[in-house]
Amino acid sequence: MTALSNPSGASAQSGAESDEARIRAARAASNRAIAAHDVAGALAVLDEGFHAAISSGAFRTSREEMGRAFAERFEAFPDAVYVRTPVTVEVEADGAVAAEVGEWVGSWTTEEGPFRTGGRYAAHWRKAADGRWLIRAELFVPLFCEGPGCS
Repeated sequence: MTALSNPSGASAQSGAESDEARIRAARAASNRAIAAHDVAGALAVLDEGFHAAISSGAFRTSREEMGRAFAERFEAFPDAVYVRTPVTVEVEADGAVAAEVGEWVGSWTTEEGPFRTGGRYAAHWRKAADGRWLIRAELFVPLFCEGPGCS
């Protein structure tokens, strides 16, 4: 995906492509950290003011709260994993913010058997002063559920 319309010309186009690649790489690193149950690594891409609407409809209003949620999930379910797969990444013309939309899947094994859920997500990224892309907010919408506890 390329930058939104940019009246300044094509030179920003290559910067947007580079920013898109950086965002996709940050997402991939976050997925690897979650798979490894590395809470600090999973939080490394979250902005200090991070907020999320998670699939249950609950809200996480800080990086720290998200970290506790990850740690609790990993402790309760040793095989828990979440994978977010970007479908589109659009970088604003001035390169300060970006929108990511994709598909997510979470899975783990309960005492009653395997559990799997997933759906769509959207992420609001912002470029930090040091050039790193950080997630400001995320929204996870569950569209399927398979296994124990699904209605």
